[in-house]
Amino acid sequence: MNKSIAVYWRMTRPHTLTASFVPVVVGTAIVAPRIESLRLDLFFAMLIASMLIQIATNLFNEYYDYKRGLDNEESVGIGGSIVRDGFKPGTILAFALSLYGIAALLGIYLCLETTWWLLLVGLVSMFVGYIYTGGPLPIAYTPFGEIVAGFFMGYVIIAISAYLQIGYVPTEAVAISVPVAILIGSILLANNIRDLDNDKVNGRKTIACLVGHRAAVYVLIAFFAAAVISLIVAVVAFNVSWFALLALLSIPLMIKAVKLFWDDLEPQELMPGMAQTGKVNTIFGLLLAISLTFANF
Repeated sequence: MNKSIAVYWRMTRPHTLTASFVPVVVGTAIVAPRIESLRLDLFFAMLIASMLIQIATNLFNEYYDYKRGLDNEESVGIGGSIVRDGFKPGTILAFALSLYGIAALLGIYLCLETTWWLLLVGLVSMFVGYIYTGGPLPIAYTPFGEIVAGFFMGYVIIAISAYLQIGYVPTEAVAISVPVAILIGSILLANNIRDLDNDKVNGRKTIACLVGHRAAVYVLIAFFAAAVISLIVAVVAFNVSWFALLALLSIPLMIKAVKLFWDDLEPQELMPGMAQTGKVNTIFGLLLAISLTFANF
């Protein structure tokens, strides 16, 4: 069945892709002052592979939500391509596996240029991406989704991106990965706040489901506060450039996101809050990357 480019683009859940490209950019930027020139081939291979793995994970979510009966034509959000856009379930699954295949080829190139240990890290990351919504007990159905996503998409991607350029993971990269990981987790939390009622009906036990709407908003506030504090700690205690504090200019965006989630509204009315949380991660990450890149110039 012919589909428009817009439909395919929507199916990738583009507002979430900030969670894969921001860590690559930040991980590269943190080591940029240490080297004479970047390996752009490694940077772009890592960037594309990370985004493909995330898109594939989104597609696995699409496939398994349909199989478990979570998606229907009234579902809120940009998921539900199978029920709304007429995609066959097998097509979605094949698309996801194809993207995994391309990401694996890019991973092999990165291994050839650096170390084969990256193959193990990549395989584990891809496996986690699959079981996030696949398997008998999907991670997304538990209270640990935000933690797992933050760790793999925050710390792991930043560490690999730094390693690709200089051959090791500096302490500064580990320190700066903490606020990035927390903000990536906040994207998942925002999604779960929006989907709270539907998730409870379908047996999910996300943080939002366990604590309820208002308490989940307080958790979101805690996430934002932790991201700010951990950035300051990274600067004060772990030799990260003071220029990195420019990322704190994103605080007004965090406040706006909280305001958009404050009232327990219908899921469709909470969509702007979700988009705003993704914007927080994007602006925070890009300000961080820009400041780190030019810190020593």
